[in-house]
Amino acid sequence: MTEKLPGTAGDAHLRALRRAIARRKTWDWLFALGGVLALVLALLVFAMLFGQMLKNGLPHLSWDFVSSFPSRRAASAGILSAWVGTSLVMLVTAVVAVPVGVGAGIYLEEYAPKNLLTDIIEINVTNLAGVPSIIYGLLALGLFVYQFGLGQSIAAAGLTLALLILPVVIVATREAIRTIPQNIREGAYACGATKWQMVSQHIIPYSLPGIMTGVIIGLARAIGETAPIITIGALTFIAFLPPSPLGNPEHLISFEWLAAPFTVMPIQMFNWISRPEEAFQANAAAAGLVLVVMTLSMNAVAIGIRYHFRKRIKW
Repeated sequence: MTEKLPGTAGDAHLRALRRAIARRKTWDWLFALGGVLALVLALLVFAMLFGQMLKNGLPHLSWDFVSSFPSRRAASAGILSAWVGTSLVMLVTAVVAVPVGVGAGIYLEEYAPKNLLTDIIEINVTNLAGVPSIIYGLLALGLFVYQFGLGQSIAAAGLTLALLILPVVIVATREAIRTIPQNIREGAYACGATKWQMVSQHIIPYSLPGIMTGVIIGLARAIGETAPIITIGALTFIAFLPPSPLGNPEHLISFEWLAAPFTVMPIQMFNWISRPEEAFQANAAAAGLVLVVMTLSMNAVAIGIRYHFRKRIKW
């Protein structure tokens, strides 16, 4: 219990203390109310936009729409080449960005010496996370398309988007590693573990849920990007599919699809939405629903992996 000060001075002190506590509680309540209002506003805006897209696109969503190639006639136009191209591009993006980004984050946080060069690298990585995506498109146009000779291919698009999300994955990896208590490292060293054993058996498993959160954010951004893909020369109309990655009986895995031309869902939607016919607008809405489902499915896999490893963590 708070000891009451003698006399009038003690009563005044208690009244001032109660007023200060009441003011802080009021500010806490106002801050919580502002957060709730911001959340409700964001959900309402999202619900309105998604509801409008659902209303316009759902009647046009069918198996024929998903399994047909684009067409100049809205009634027979589909998104087969677009969603296949999106899937292959995101496969390349994930295969490149996730291991490179996670490895770079682990090195910068656990292995890199703390000197001026490391500080410069950290500042640049953080700043690159906010660079407009069109800059990555221009960089990829000169580097991947012309310098490396990849041309307007799935490989060039995947590498472009991998560069785009690489800073996000690196920063998320470093922040996740920083949340690991220092006594985990000290305990591993006390048991005779090497640096790599400590990192691979303790740091990575414990920080993996946070790392997967960064991967989810990065891939969700990449799948909806249009500017860098248009910059490197993605097609707006394509009526064929890339070669199958599964190859043939002689070669179980084929990499010919990496050099194939492509289109992606955002470009297909942009092509349709820019046309004046109302039927193409509805097709764009239906394609948007498919893109949302693809994004949610991709995120669900990452969330499942994160949840699996989070259950195994025992502090």
